[in-house]
Amino acid sequence: MSQSVERALRILPVLAKGPAGLGEVAEELAVHKSTALRLLRTLHEHGLVYRQADGRYRLGARLFALAAEAVENLDVRDVAHPHLVELNRATGHTVHLALHQDDDVVYIDKVDSRYPVRMYSRIGRPVPLTVAAVAKVLVADLPEAERRSLAERIDYPRHTPRSTPDAAAFLRELAVVRDRGWATDFGGHEESLNCLAAPVYGPDGRVVAALSVSAPTVVVDADGLLELLPQVRHTADAISRDCSGAAPQTKDEDPA
Repeated sequence: MSQSVERALRILPVLAKGPAGLGEVAEELAVHKSTALRLLRTLHEHGLVYRQADGRYRLGARLFALAAEAVENLDVRDVAHPHLVELNRATGHTVHLALHQDDDVVYIDKVDSRYPVRMYSRIGRPVPLTVAAVAKVLVADLPEAERRSLAERIDYPRHTPRSTPDAAAFLRELAVVRDRGWATDFGGHEESLNCLAAPVYGPDGRVVAALSVSAPTVVVDADGLLELLPQVRHTADAISRDCSGAAPQTKDEDPA
């Protein structure tokens, strides 16, 4: 990278902290004021920096517009799909990607397992909100008031004896998921099916999708599936980096 480009890029995080004068920018970059002024003028011409009436500089509107456009045009499914395929290749199990839409969580991508026993699921189909691992990951990231409101207005069907029974139990489980950064469904929807999910983060640090690996108990039991947690989280983090351009903060707990 050229020295001028590098210096210009270093100005942006300086101004992200708030408006700054020419002298402050020059000091932060450890350059002469004339050099800082030349860089600021170039950024100003492209709308990335704006010079206020008081002579100080701040980030320009075009920078925010470009960021908003990039986020708007980001298709998490396109970004994630190669990673889903690789996780499927490495584990052999069914891999899903899901999004939260209104009061539903829906699958937006799926890579089928390699073994004859297949998981019945369909892209575009809502998942059981109170038991599915991907749903727990997505709902757990909601602000507390939204989380509680959702938990109190939805139904709690008893798919199996392990299904979440009521709002209080659901909120307790969501608190655990929120704290540790991953979720499970061990027979809550189908007694013979286990699932492990991890969050995918967007540019703003919020969870935008959930990735899961699912397998029937005849193929792998719950403990065996938990052994894949590092791979699942690594894959989710890789998708997050591709979506946001920065590595997300994740917990480093071992599964209990």
